[in-house]
Amino acid sequence: MTTEWSSLVLERPADGVARLSFNRPEKRNALNRVLTAEILDALETVRADPEVRVVITRGNGPCYCAGADLRDLRTLHNEPPRDWDRSHPNLMFYESFRNYPKVTIAQVHGHCLGGGMALMTAHDIALAADTAKIGMPEILRGSFGQMALSSLYHTGIPAKKAAIMHFSGRNFSGTEADRFGLVSASVPEAELEEVTLRLAREIGTRHPAALACAKIAVQVGKDLPLSQALRTDQLVAARQQLMMDSFSDVDEYLRSQSGGTNTTYRRSDS
Repeated sequence: MTTEWSSLVLERPADGVARLSFNRPEKRNALNRVLTAEILDALETVRADPEVRVVITRGNGPCYCAGADLRDLRTLHNEPPRDWDRSHPNLMFYESFRNYPKVTIAQVHGHCLGGGMALMTAHDIALAADTAKIGMPEILRGSFGQMALSSLYHTGIPAKKAAIMHFSGRNFSGTEADRFGLVSASVPEAELEEVTLRLAREIGTRHPAALACAKIAVQVGKDLPLSQALRTDQLVAARQQLMMDSFSDVDEYLRSQSGGTNTTYRRSDS
């Protein structure tokens, strides 16, 4: 099934998987208010579907996302300032991805710049083409890079790696980004679609309660000191116990793993 908006296409290419394709190729999929609103609308559509466990984002045309649409951003910048206690629409957009309850995968090819890079880092997993061009060019036009800056420095990559990308404005290839941990992995561009969909399908076969609890533990625990993160794990485990019996198939699971890790194992209740 395919659902189309003016700048976005929602597909369900496999069981358990939905895919959002940014569809402004003539603008290099730059994020304007129309596209971001349609993305949020699509996320809500998918959220209500219990069969979807993984969401892929990708870009139609030559790139994933060239960042914010600067002409649209300029219009927004010239509007009367909001009260300081109200979240900026851009902040709400990125937080919607960071806090989304389903597993998200960014499928990155071509340029992924500024706000596009911030969007990529808001996903759980990012797979990039070796040839992708990932960067933060805001400093070149005279901006420190709102949203993109904090997103970059909170990816967990070494600060010195983040600084060279931030202050130089240079792009890094998918291979380079993989080397210092900005993306989950880089693959040949010709294989990117297949690799991404295969991983999404694999994750989509996992029990939905286990996936949901994993998301909660990661999203809450990552910003806490270790002692509190471990306590969070304990609380989430109690929640999971109410949702499923994680030991119901333990004998079958152990048999499936007798020769070593076997990721093709599927729980009978998945």
